Amino acid sequence: MTGVVVGRRGRRPAGSGVPLTFEVIAETLRERIRSGGLQPGDALPTQAVLMREFGASSLTVQKAMALLKQEGWAVSRPGKGAFAAHRDHAADDADDLGGPETTAPAGGTTVRIEALERALVEAAQQIADLHSRVETLESGGGERGH
Repeated sequence: MTGVVVGRRGRRPAGSGVPLTFEVIAETLRERIRSGGLQPGDALPTQAVLMREFGASSLTVQKAMALLKQEGWAVSRPGKGAFAAHRDHAADDADDLGGPETTAPAGGTTVRIEALERALVEAAQQIADLHSRVETLESGGGERGH
């Protein structure tokens, strides 16, 4: 991906065609799946690997993974990680849903699971942020606080 300028902190000029980092990560993984570099059922790179590869934060990587799951390109297996979805699954979801903004019928188990996964990712990030703040406070002002 040469010549791609990635926005920082989720900001980009209005109307600009500059993709945000999570969009670049998601598109890169989609292309790896489309090209056969990642086969259906293959484990996707871990969050740590993607953070290093793209110089991204954990939240940014989580947003990319949530997008891929929402679009049907990836599936989560609790305790095991994220995996490339079967090609027909990704193609079916894209055709049926018309894009990530569209939702399936309210009774759809997959939709509910994906919504819960997104909420869990957000909650985990909030916990990580709070943990980092506490560590910063303890390391910078721990002795003064006694």
